[in-house]
Amino acid sequence: MRVRIIFNLKNRGANVPFHHQFLLAQLIKGILMQGGDSTYSTYGFYNFSGLKGQTKISRNGLHFFSSKVTLVLSSPSEKFIGYFIKNLFAYPKIEMGNLILSPDSVEEEEYPELTDVSKFICISPLVLVVPGFNDSEGKRFISPESDSFSDILYESTIDRMEQLGYTPEQLSSFYKFQLVPDADYLARIRDSQKKFARIYPVYDQDVKYEVRGYTFPFRLYASPEVQSFVFTCGLGNFTHKGFGMLDIANSDPAKRTKAFTFEQAQAKAPETKEKRKREEVSQEEVSEDESH
Repeated sequence: MRVRIIFNLKNRGANVPFHHQFLLAQLIKGILMQGGDSTYSTYGFYNFSGLKGQTKISRNGLHFFSSKVTLVLSSPSEKFIGYFIKNLFAYPKIEMGNLILSPDSVEEEEYPELTDVSKFICISPLVLVVPGFNDSEGKRFISPESDSFSDILYESTIDRMEQLGYTPEQLSSFYKFQLVPDADYLARIRDSQKKFARIYPVYDQDVKYEVRGYTFPFRLYASPEVQSFVFTCGLGNFTHKGFGMLDIANSDPAKRTKAFTFEQAQAKAPETKEKRKREEVSQEEVSEDESH
């Protein structure tokens, strides 16, 4: 399931760093932990975009000038999505960087039909290498046109699919996997002396690492099951920290959305510990009344 969470921006012109995935990761993690269900405070199969809206770039980062901003959140678990939305909307105001936001509404994206070949764009950078402490391995450049680039992404994808519960028989059938970058796009970027690979910060267990992220369109040759997995869960490493989110090239996701109501979130979300505690207290009061 993929949803678009729309926020009202209370202080237009405020800014966040150009790459603000780490702020969003902290926000999402905090909301999950405050929800009280340990199942989801440690859950890692979700992916999210950066904030989208009308922006201008300055030396201080991205300044948002639209009245609303949007966050795309994706997960194979509808219960996870419902749980997060339910707890998010419990907060009338959220501060992220210098932005003051209030949750407004949610739209559900309808899934596109995925075949053996899909053309994707990166709406957040792909990370190939997991860094170690006090080393520069995570910043190593790997050419997207090399076999190594595709092979590394294949291995990380199969590992994550195994963790999600795919059987050995299913995984062995997913041997077809080839990522082919858009050569014309890479040539134009190089000719204009721009970059498609940059260094980004990522925080894990309170430790700051630096990783190289890649942003470019590509074709992916893989089974529809694998295509669906990377579209839902992201591609590469640190997907639960906002890296590796994809979308279909030449497609307007706003045209394939439908309403997602708060009642749906309530129905899909499991009970929190606080709710269960309130119900237990209420039941005790009923029992006491009946005893008199």
